[in-house]
Amino acid sequence: MIRPQLPLNALRAFEAAARHLNFTRAALELCVSQAALSHQIRTLEERLQVTLFHRLPRGVALTDEGAALHPVLTESFDRIGIALDRFTGGRMREVLTVGVVGTFATGWLLPRLPAFEAAHPDIELRLQTHNNRIDLAGEGLDLAIRFGDGDWQGQDCTAILDAPFAPVCAPVLARRLHAPRELAGTTLLRSYRNDEWPRWLQAAGAAGVEARGPVFDSSLTLASAAASGAGVALLPLRMFEQELAEGRLLQPFAQTLTLGRYWLTRLRSRPEREPLRRFRLWLQAQRAS
Repeated sequence: MIRPQLPLNALRAFEAAARHLNFTRAALELCVSQAALSHQIRTLEERLQVTLFHRLPRGVALTDEGAALHPVLTESFDRIGIALDRFTGGRMREVLTVGVVGTFATGWLLPRLPAFEAAHPDIELRLQTHNNRIDLAGEGLDLAIRFGDGDWQGQDCTAILDAPFAPVCAPVLARRLHAPRELAGTTLLRSYRNDEWPRWLQAAGAAGVEARGPVFDSSLTLASAAASGAGVALLPLRMFEQELAEGRLLQPFAQTLTLGRYWLTRLRSRPEREPLRRFRLWLQAQRAS
C-alpha cells in the first residue's frame, strides 16, 4: 500500500500545541513563529478534513478528533526518540532488559556494572528489580536473575553465584549471642520462604528453637530490620559483604546453610541473541570476583 507523504512538521506542531494547549508556548518550544505553527496545524486539519482544536478566547481545547490523535502521536514521537538514542559511535546500541532480584542487584551486580558498560558499550542494559517472583514473557524481559534451585519450567538456567546463608544482626545483639540455642529468646526475622530458619537451626544443633517473628518479602528489608536491632535475620552473606565489613551487621555464628544459588534464566522458546550471550559470559567470568 502506497501512503501519501506524512506532514511531519505539521504533526509535530499539533503534538506540541496539544500538549501545551497553547499555540504560543508550542511555537516557542519548536522555535517557530505562532503564525507558522497555526498555519501548519490548519494545513493538517485541511488534509485530515477534521477540526483538531476549538479556538477559544483564551487558548485552545482539543476536539474529540484531536484528543484521539494526540496520544498516538506522543507515543510515536517517544518511540522515535528512544530508537534514535540507541545510536552511538556510528552504530546502533542493542537493548537488553533484565529482571534482577533486588538483593543481587544492590549487593553484587550494581558495583560491577561500570565494568560491563566499559567492555560492552554497544549494549544498553535496562534493569528491573523484583522479589524473586517474575514472569519473563509477561513482563517483556530478555533475562532474569533469581534465587533458587535452577528448576524453572521452560527456561534455560545458568548458575551465577553460590550464596550460603547465615544469621546476621546488629552488633549490640550479636554480643549477647554465644550459642545457637540462645536464639530461643530472640526475635527471628523471617522471609516468605518458611523453611529457611528450621533448616539452619537443625544444621546448627538448635532444632528445638522456634522461628517466630515478622515476615518480609525482601532480603533488603530483612537486612535493614536486622541492622536496626529488630532481630536476627538469615541472609545470603555474599549479598551483604559491605554491611558486614563496615560492622553494621555481624555474623554471630559460623554455621552456614546452602539454600540455593543465583541463576541467570531465559525462556527456552526464544533464541539466545548475541547481547544475551555476551551478558551471560560476562556474568560467568565475574563469579570469582
